[in-house]
Amino acid sequence: MQQFDALPDIEALHAFIAVAEEGSFNAAGHRLNRDATIISRRVQALEQGLGVRLIERSTRRVSLTEAGEVYLGHVRPLLHNLLAAGREAGRFTEGEPRGRLRLALPGSFGRMWLMPMLADFLEAYPGVTLDVAFSNRFVDLIGEGFDLAIRLGVLPDSRLVARKLAERKRMICASPAYLQRRGVPASPEELSRYECLIFSGKVNPYVWEFMMPGAKQLVVPVAGPFISDDAEALVPAAVAGRGLLYATDWLVGRELADGRLVRILEDFPVPDEGAIYVVHPSSRHVPNKTRAFAHWISERLSRNLPWQQG
Repeated sequence: MQQFDALPDIEALHAFIAVAEEGSFNAAGHRLNRDATIISRRVQALEQGLGVRLIERSTRRVSLTEAGEVYLGHVRPLLHNLLAAGREAGRFTEGEPRGRLRLALPGSFGRMWLMPMLADFLEAYPGVTLDVAFSNRFVDLIGEGFDLAIRLGVLPDSRLVARKLAERKRMICASPAYLQRRGVPASPEELSRYECLIFSGKVNPYVWEFMMPGAKQLVVPVAGPFISDDAEALVPAAVAGRGLLYATDWLVGRELADGRLVRILEDFPVPDEGAIYVVHPSSRHVPNKTRAFAHWISERLSRNLPWQQG
């Protein structure tokens, strides 16, 4: 018994439709830039697969059988829609960026510095819709359906494509009022005498690391009146004079610029191997909306790091 659930070959469908519309194998071959014998073999293979004759052949012309007329009525719009779908899908990798871009941003950094920029991206690429999620964890881009992410820190080895956008700098800072009241520490060893604001999201939050002369690292135990897993929440406490703050330049950029916080212990750098990256899942067949955003944010931050502008 003939099976009718097997998918036909696309080239065979092209050949059949061309013969039906052109009225001959020669004309169909010319249209498809193929020899007429190849067109004939493809139609024969289609008929054999279906188990029914689609075309009546004669020395002068060809004509569709009743089965051929019915089959043509079904497959011609299907093939047209399939080709249109391919062209439509291709528009996501070529031409003007378009579609929904799912973007994962770090919580505080994304809200403070990236969100004000995104309106400019939408103005530049009106065909793109941004779907933005905020999280301080490294989301699973593929598993959670994200197109692209901005990440802070040290990237783990992965198959993700990463581009460094900027360096980041860690530092110790405090309010002028606190330093006037408690004095300015001359070296990291003196921190045990100062109140320190603790970010519990840091690895080993109760010790602060410093690079000493001779490239030696010093680890200093710290304690203080305020502990939080949200580094942004510690900034107002530092401004209010509640203690010293172990911070990243982008986190306290505004406060440093207007003098509400000042850096201390600048001769003792705080080590940090991390940076700011844009990452996406693959280097092959990247949607143009993803390429457009990665290029745009890279160009934007290469010209200006807003948290460093005084």
